[in-house]
Amino acid sequence: MNPIWPRVFQCFCRSSVLPRRSHSASAEHVTVPASTTFRHIKPTLLVSRLYQPSNLRDVGQDTRLQGEMYCKSQRLMQQAGLIHPSNPGCYYYLPATVRSMEKLMRVIDQEMQGIGGQKLDMPSLCSAELWKASERWDLMGKELIRLKDRHGGDYCLAPTHEEAVTTLVAHQTTLSYRQLPLLLYQVITRKFRDEPKPRFGLLRGREFYMKDMYSFDVSEEAAYQTYESVCQAYIRLFTRLGLRCVQVQADTGNIGGELSHEFQLPADIGEDRLLLCGNCSFSANVETMSSDRTDCPQCRTGTLVESKGIEVGHTFYLGKKYSHVFSATFSNAQNKPSVAEMGCYGLGVTRILAAAIEVMSTEEEIRWPGLLAPYQVCVVPPKKGSKEDKATFIAEELVHTLGETLPGLKGEVVLDDRTQMTIGKRLKDANRLGYPYVIVVGQGAVDDPPRFEVICQQTDEKLFLSKDGLLDLLGRVETV
Repeated sequence: MNPIWPRVFQCFCRSSVLPRRSHSASAEHVTVPASTTFRHIKPTLLVSRLYQPSNLRDVGQDTRLQGEMYCKSQRLMQQAGLIHPSNPGCYYYLPATVRSMEKLMRVIDQEMQGIGGQKLDMPSLCSAELWKASERWDLMGKELIRLKDRHGGDYCLAPTHEEAVTTLVAHQTTLSYRQLPLLLYQVITRKFRDEPKPRFGLLRGREFYMKDMYSFDVSEEAAYQTYESVCQAYIRLFTRLGLRCVQVQADTGNIGGELSHEFQLPADIGEDRLLLCGNCSFSANVETMSSDRTDCPQCRTGTLVESKGIEVGHTFYLGKKYSHVFSATFSNAQNKPSVAEMGCYGLGVTRILAAAIEVMSTEEEIRWPGLLAPYQVCVVPPKKGSKEDKATFIAEELVHTLGETLPGLKGEVVLDDRTQMTIGKRLKDANRLGYPYVIVVGQGAVDDPPRFEVICQQTDEKLFLSKDGLLDLLGRVETV
């Protein structure tokens, strides 16, 4: 090695005053030496640093990637840089979408664990032998993505995991009736389905995220109780998200079983046809009934009205369909082996995100369920060089104060630091991305007392609040 380089390196180390970068996940955070003094508080989250490139916002005309059919949620999510097409029916999920999806997963975790669910993770690559044993290898047809390994063994990329989870439980030969009901679920898993015509963005793709739960019970009566418990958890979930969801009777399809319900978000873009009674609670997918029937089979007096819906959840009472095939048994009260009664329950994680945007958004602006917004608050300081420019420091302090004073908003507040742009242009971006709360820090912020303009996206309200009023408003924001 050239002898000059060690001396150069030592000289550089003595003279360097570069700040040390922390190992924080936030690339924007810089640890400043104690001897260095800055007046401004640098916010952690800056809009200029968020990865939502403008070149990804052009929807384009490539129907091979976009899918043949189009819908509002797909257009808005691509224009906002939330998703980007990879190949037909498959998408890149950009960071803001991942944040929203992780929040949805936390809500799902809360509801599933609230009824006794235990989380596990199962392989996506499943042996054909399992699927042949359940007779679904042929039943699934071309929707099942199949492949061979180097040894010639047949496998599939699982669209669902009934065979896998039942085999797992069957291997536990010491399972006792005292351990039931057993509810096993996975929420952060990719599923695969070879859709003939992928369309509607995340509403119908070939690769998607799903929560799937499987229950094992001692008896038919106990299995029905578990089934009802999961259905009620689903209803609570959609209520928390502020989404109107209808539970409808449905066909069991290629999963099978003796009872099935779909959870549908009413929407004109929906692919399912629903029959709803205006007089009682009866509702069903038209697949389960004659499409020309108009009288309600439940109350006998109501009239059935047809509407469309987006399926976001599905529940099945399976009975012993899979547990009998794979010998998933438990020791009963008489210490004898007994075949478990099963149920399975799905939630389309990515489909819920897209469906929520579909039913809540305007034609030009995204509206999120409050709990799922990638960020809750966007603070917009004045344009650089304007007469309100002196309020910029107040905006930076405000971001810091909100994160420190309101624990629920830590990591939920971003500063739109693109001060080369007018406030109007940045507000247009904020509206398009759907931040639930946008705070404009303008001339009113330097008045005595200071006032802040707050735009509430969910209600279309515009408020002018003091700092205490602002903290009071945002202190009531629910986050997960």
